[in-house]
Amino acid sequence: MQLIDGKSLSKKVQDFVKSEVEVLKTEQGMVPGLAVVIVGDDPASHAYVSMKEKACKNVGFYSIAHKMPDTITQDEIIAIITMMNNNPHIHGILVQLPLPSHIDTNKILEVIDPKKDVDGFHAYNVGRMVSNLESFVACTPLGVMKMFEEYNIELEGKDVVVVGASNIVGKPMASLLLNKNATVTITHIYTKDLKQHTLNADIVIVGVGVPSLIKEDMVKEGAIVIDIGINRLDDGRLVGDVDFEKVSSKCSYITPVPGGVGPMTIAMLLQNTLISAQAFAQEKAELNEAD
Repeated sequence: MQLIDGKSLSKKVQDFVKSEVEVLKTEQGMVPGLAVVIVGDDPASHAYVSMKEKACKNVGFYSIAHKMPDTITQDEIIAIITMMNNNPHIHGILVQLPLPSHIDTNKILEVIDPKKDVDGFHAYNVGRMVSNLESFVACTPLGVMKMFEEYNIELEGKDVVVVGASNIVGKPMASLLLNKNATVTITHIYTKDLKQHTLNADIVIVGVGVPSLIKEDMVKEGAIVIDIGINRLDDGRLVGDVDFEKVSSKCSYITPVPGGVGPMTIAMLLQNTLISAQAFAQEKAELNEAD
């Protein structure tokens, strides 16, 4: 069994981003800018935003967090996003989810300029991803794909089960795997017999927020298990959706929690923001040449 070390891979990605930021500063006089919109006082969301701000500082980004009360109106959020769309110093915009129930999440996400949609949630980018065209891709599944690449895990022809069908993780994960010619099964809360699917899979990817959902008898010998779940138990421990202690002994590769997929999500957010900034710099250079 080999652990897939997301922490060290995340550092590798961030070191690369940091070096590319220096190039942008030197050659273009540009600092990549990331703006985060966070509504309400959910502790987990605020903790995550703080981690993003720290990561931005580490790689040399300019970052700003628009923190708003949960009483804010939809139109007020739209006005702030529109302002950021028009701000040339902001290259990435993300809205921290979930939003309060009185806000139409889809409407908010579609206000973001697709060129600045570094979370990959805009319908434009989702459509391009499904069509296997260049696009911004949701950071968590993109991080998983980066892990497969780093550890030379071949996906073509593999039987993969994705447990969870969310717009943020499950659906984009399945599309990215299909684009690599894997055979993909998506399971969810209405799936009749989860074990029947996972037991035959070469790769199991799970992200539903249910501690120890995947048990030892649900995976075959030599399977690759990617645990995207993160859950805090009553005793304060952080655990994934996989019973790590028992499942790991059967795996060829497995991700730990914490230290697996989690750090990769932020690394991919930084990478996407860098790509956006580079594209804007290129566009600006071409306009200057045309003049």
